[in-house]
Parts: sequence; structure tokens; C-alpha cells
Amino acid sequence: MAIQQKKKNVVIVGLGWTGSIVGLELAREGYDVLAIERGHDRNIVPNWSYPTTADELKYALRLEEMEKLSNTTVTIRRSLSDTALPYRQLGSFLIGTGVGGCGAHWNCQTWRAHPEEFHLRSYVEKTFGEQIIPEDMTIQDWGVSYNELEPYYDFFEKVAGVAGEAGNIKGHKTGEGNPFEAWRSNTYPMPGGGVTYHGKLFAQAAKSLGYHPFAFPAAIATQSYTNPYGMQMGPCNYCGYCERFGCLNYSKGSPQMCVLAAAKRHKNFQYITRSEVLRIEKSANGETVSGVTYIDPEGREIFQPADMVVLASFQMNNVRLLLHSALGQPYNPQTNEGVIGRNYAYQINVGSATAFFKDKNFNPFIGTGANCMALDDFATNRIDFAKEGFIGGVRIDCNQTNGQPNRSLPLPTGTPAWGAGWKQAIGDWYGRNLGLGLHGSCMSYRDAYLDLDPTYKDKYGRPLMRMTFNWHENDIKLAQFGSARQEEIVKALNPDSYNLRRMQDNEPYDATAYQTTHTVGGAIMGENPQNSALNRYLQHWDYHNLFVPGANAYPQNLEQNPTGTVGALTYWMVAAIKNNYLKNPRPLV
Repeated sequence: MAIQQKKKNVVIVGLGWTGSIVGLELAREGYDVLAIERGHDRNIVPNWSYPTTADELKYALRLEEMEKLSNTTVTIRRSLSDTALPYRQLGSFLIGTGVGGCGAHWNCQTWRAHPEEFHLRSYVEKTFGEQIIPEDMTIQDWGVSYNELEPYYDFFEKVAGVAGEAGNIKGHKTGEGNPFEAWRSNTYPMPGGGVTYHGKLFAQAAKSLGYHPFAFPAAIATQSYTNPYGMQMGPCNYCGYCERFGCLNYSKGSPQMCVLAAAKRHKNFQYITRSEVLRIEKSANGETVSGVTYIDPEGREIFQPADMVVLASFQMNNVRLLLHSALGQPYNPQTNEGVIGRNYAYQINVGSATAFFKDKNFNPFIGTGANCMALDDFATNRIDFAKEGFIGGVRIDCNQTNGQPNRSLPLPTGTPAWGAGWKQAIGDWYGRNLGLGLHGSCMSYRDAYLDLDPTYKDKYGRPLMRMTFNWHENDIKLAQFGSARQEEIVKALNPDSYNLRRMQDNEPYDATAYQTTHTVGGAIMGENPQNSALNRYLQHWDYHNLFVPGANAYPQNLEQNPTGTVGALTYWMVAAIKNNYLKNPRPLV
């Protein structure tokens, strides 16, 4: 029998970006808040103090900061007729865990969505006609607009300490930054950082083709900075240890750096770690939830009652907990009915080009997680979908993040895989290459979804979550379009040689090779409870005291990285909770 704890006003499941923001904001309002994190505690000191965290083997290759798949994993299949198998080695995406979640070790690339992406289906139908949408594509409008979210994008950028050059302030094109970005009310909190040699060469080549290169916006401090919560950041020293690492220099926007230290000042904010939430419990009235049941570090089953539950864990875990708790009708791809598990989507990130130069040295050890130049000339709202034969947008970029010897050794095609020839090639080409990437939208489809696996279970006897996903023709055409643009730019660079990785016709999804951790959907927001799990305020349609922020809310994936939009949506949700819901708890829509 579960041990029952004293009731809390708010229980938060997970303590990454979303959970940290909700915890601090509601604690400031005087509410008694408890956050439950399944992973370990992490603090800037001692966890990321120098030289402990600058360990490529431990963090970049052995993935010390990620979830251990022996604790929890998913099963994966490509089609409804396949048998799903467990994801036994981290590959395609990295499952976050621990205080700070993926926000502790991300690359800090912080983008806004284009306005059209929030009403994508309506935009496509009005602009190009409904007939261009494939029959099996299930794209939807989000139920919220860019104009509504803009103030919350602005505040999240201030909290995370984003540096960059604005391209469009209140409709005025500045001549700096991304000329195709949506309007913004303010400049970024800090100016952008310096552009290293690789970026300058990329910009020259792109401009020669008539494109509009700009530097990435990133939650990486370029100067001393104090955010709205009083948290202080110091300027980045380009150490090259961002992705997969905690920041040793107080420069990188993370929940620890920007939010949690402020939350800990409030006695009414508490969190516990190494505690696995098993399920969210329903109230007898059938309209609310009553709290959560979890396993504590001693293996005891605990029931924590609460007036409100915020499900703020990793996207996949949010969906899995909703399924385990029977909160909403599971999605059925055969009938296209149900909402929990619906519209899983990934990110188009298959495609790269590497240019090699005998007479150039890029000093790759000088880098950050967002030391990039990019083009948004092929954005969602700049492509003729009817002409090109696909829906979505793609960004082309040139990124120098690190010079780690085990992760940053691209070599020309034809180089031996081992032996003296391989060693010679490393000596010849280390630091003498420049890489281009692409980053594109991923649409949602009727047969891409999440459900509970009928065979495999976790250590608590609960079914694992099953992911059914494969690339569709739309994804492949978009990626091939991006690769053609990459090759244009590489040729303009005039290298001695280059490698090009292009997605092939009918190429299947490969779960073994890392692509991106931008997994989205499964508990999506929308305008209709028949095809969405959450309303426009990320409130569960059926249980009004349950809110579910995170990338799970995306009806399909954006062209750009998801975290900036996750932050904006979380502050949008928090405003609705503070200003509306808590005064009169009820369905907000």
C-alpha cells in the first residue's frame, strides 16, 4: 500500500527547462510546489567544475549525462507490420535525465518559429490548396499564434541569456541577423559573439550566390549578464565543450544557471531526485487528477496528492505517463481516432557536406555549441510547396562546435578506415575541413505515433513505450532539396575535395546513428479535443488541473530547433495558470 504524503498545491513531474520555469513562477506566487525528478541531482558546482566536465570520453562518447537505457528505454519499429525492438544503445536521439534535463547539456541554439508554422494546415490550404497535402499527412494548426507568443519568446530569451543580432524589430528590417525572421519586440539580450574563420568563408560563399547568411542566436553569454531572476552569467571562452557537457564557465543558458538557483531561494519550492513517477492518479469526479504515485530512492511506493499536476518531463516520458495513467484515449492509426500518442514527429537532419582545404586551418578547438552561420532563405514561408513537391522548410548552416579528437575527425572519401593511411590522413586533414549541415521540418503522419509495447516491460512491470516512425516521401524530398543547396555552397567555397551525404530515395529511418534529440508530438495541442490532447494553454482537455508543457505539444515539427518555442509556450501556459486558472480552477477553453 502506498505511503500518502501531505498534500501540495502543485506537483511537477520532471525538472528540466519546463519544470524549472513552472516551479519558480508558481513558488513566487506563494504556492507550495514539489518537483519530482527521476534522475540524479546536478549543480554547476561541483558537477561541472573544471577540469571534471572537460572529459570527451566520459560525456561525449559514454554519454554520462544521458538516461541509461538499462533503466528505461523505448521500442522502435518502422511500420505497423513490423515487430518493435528495444532501443538498447543511444543512437538517433539522446534521452535526457537528471535535474536540468536536456537543458543541462544542449547546444543552446535558440530559435523562434515562423508565424505560418503555428497555423500550418490553414496556411497550406489557403496558399497552395488542400490537394497538395498527402492523404496520410496529419498536420494541424496549433491553436495559438506567433503574435500571442511573441512576448513569451522575448521573456524566455531574457531568462536564458540569448545572444544574437535581431533581423526584424517591430516590422523594421535591421540589416543584421536573419532578414526572414518574424517580428520581435526587442533586440536579443546580448549582442552576438565573434564569427570564426569557418563562418566568414561560408558567409562569403553564400553571399556570392545571392543568399543571406547570419550568425546563430544562442543562449551563450557574450558578456557579463544578469537575467530577470537575478542570475548572473559570464562571457563564453569558446572552450568547445557545449554539446553533451555541462558548462564549466557559467556562460551557457541552462535551468541550473538561469532558473533553479532562484527557485531554491523559496522555501515553498522543493524537489526530490531519483524518484520515478509511475502514474498520475485520477480523482473520483472524473474531471481532475488527484496527484501522482512514485517510487522513492528506497523503493517505497509514495502517493503525493496535489491540487494541480504539471507533467514536465522529457517529451517521450510525458506521453508514456499519460498512456500508463489512462488520461485520454490512446491513438489508433487504423481508425485515426484517439489523441494520446498521435502525431509523433522527428527532425530532418539527414544530410551534410564536408569541404577539405589543404591550405587552410580552422582551429576547430575554438568553438561553442552554436558557433554557426546559417541561411533561412529556404524557410517554411519562402518555399512554393506546390512547385517543389514537399511541405516544410529547411535551414542550411555551417557549424564549428569543437575540436574533440574522437568526435571531430572527418576525412575525405576513400581514406582507409585504419592503419598507416588512416593515421596519415588524420595528420593531413585535422582542422582543415569545414562542415555544412541541414535542419528541416518534419511533418506528422497517420502511421507515425507512440503507444505501449505489447511485449516489453520495464523493471516496474509497466509496458515500454513503442515508437512507430519512418521517413516519408515528403521528408526525403525536403532533405534532398536542402542537400542540393548545400552542394551549391560547397562548390562556391572551391575546396580541394568534398564529401556529400544526401538522403536517398526510399531511405529508411536509422535509429543507430545520431541525428538530433528533437523528438516531438504524442500529446499535442490544438483546437479540437477530437484530434488533440491539450488545449491552447497546454491544459488537458479532460482533466483541467493537469498541464503538459514540452515538445510533446507540437502537432508537427518546426524547421528550427524546438527549445525556444518550448520556453515561450511554457511562459504562455504559466501566465494562463497564474492570471486565470488559479483564481477559478476550470477548463480554460
